[in-house]
Amino acid sequence: MKILIRLPNWLGDVVMSTAFVAAVREFYPDAEIDVIIKKELTGIAVLMAGLRNVHSFSKQENKGLAGVFRFGRKLKAENYDLFFNLPESLSSLVMGWATGAKQRVGFGKEGGFFLLTHHYKKPKNIHRVDEYVALLEQFTGKKIDNRLVSLDVQKPGKPITDWVLVNFNSEASSRRMPLEKAKTLLNLLTNRFKNIEFTFIGSPKEAAFIDEIINGAENIDRIRNFAGKTDLISLSHLMAGCTAMLTTDSGPAHLANSVGAPVIALFGAGNEHNTAPYNKSNLTVIRYGGLACEPCVKNVCKLYGIPKCMQLIDELQIIAALSVYLPHA
Repeated sequence: MKILIRLPNWLGDVVMSTAFVAAVREFYPDAEIDVIIKKELTGIAVLMAGLRNVHSFSKQENKGLAGVFRFGRKLKAENYDLFFNLPESLSSLVMGWATGAKQRVGFGKEGGFFLLTHHYKKPKNIHRVDEYVALLEQFTGKKIDNRLVSLDVQKPGKPITDWVLVNFNSEASSRRMPLEKAKTLLNLLTNRFKNIEFTFIGSPKEAAFIDEIINGAENIDRIRNFAGKTDLISLSHLMAGCTAMLTTDSGPAHLANSVGAPVIALFGAGNEHNTAPYNKSNLTVIRYGGLACEPCVKNVCKLYGIPKCMQLIDELQIIAALSVYLPHA
C-alpha cells in the first residue's frame, strides 16, 4: 500500500501531526508513507521517522488552484492508494484530488469536501493532536491509544553549563511577548540565575525584535542571540541540548516539546486546551488568567492594543518554573 499525507501549513501544527503520522505507520506497518509539506518546513519532515518521500510544496512556485492542481497531478504516477488531508483548505483538497489517490480522507469543513471519498466531522473542544488522530480513528473504525508527538533528534549529553533557550516571538502579535515586558523579564532572569546563559532564537524577520529586547540589557555577557541564524534542523538540536526552554505560545514551543526539552510555555490569546505542547512530561503552562477575554484565540489584541494577557503574566511564576530545572542557579 502507498499512502500520501498532506501535512498542515504551520510549524506547530506540523509538529503536532507527528502523532498522526506515527499512528498511520503503526496501523499500516507494511505501507510506504510519503508526505507533502510546505517548502519552508521541509526540515521538520526530515526528522519524522519512517517516511519514504517528502514532497516539498511552494505556494510561490505553484500559484492558485491551478498551480495546486498541477502539483498534485505530478504525483499521479505514484498510484497512491490512500490520501489523508490534514489542513483545512480547499487548495489541499484539490491537490489530493489531482493525485488520483484511490481513497481520499479528510474533514468535511471546506466547500470542496466532495473532492474526498471519505469525509468526516471534526471533533470539537479537544486538543489538535487528538483532532488529527480522530480522522484516522473515524476512517478505520479503530481506537488509537498510543499518541506521542516526537521528532527523531539525538539528545546530546549534559552540557558543561546550564543554559536556557528563550523564544518571545510568535506569528500572531497577540501571542508575542510585549517589548517592555520582555526587557524587564530578561533582566529579572539574568539577575536571579547568576550562572545561567540565556540564548534567544527567532526567524530572520524576528531578529530585529530580539535585538530590541537585548539592547541595553543587564548581564549581556550571559545573553546569546541566535535569531535568524538557525534552520529548523539545527534549531531542533539546540532545543534537544538546552536545560530548559522559556517560550510563548508558538511553533518553537511544540518543536522543543517534541524533542524532549523541558518547556515553560506562556499563554495569552491561545487556548492551551487545544494548542498547548502535547507531551505533558516536563511541561509547564503559565497564563495570567485574570482577564475576562482570555483566551480570545484572536491573532491581534484589539481591546488593549498590546496583549495585556501576556503583559500581566506573573514573573515569579516563571522564575519558579525555571528553578525546577536550574537547581544550581
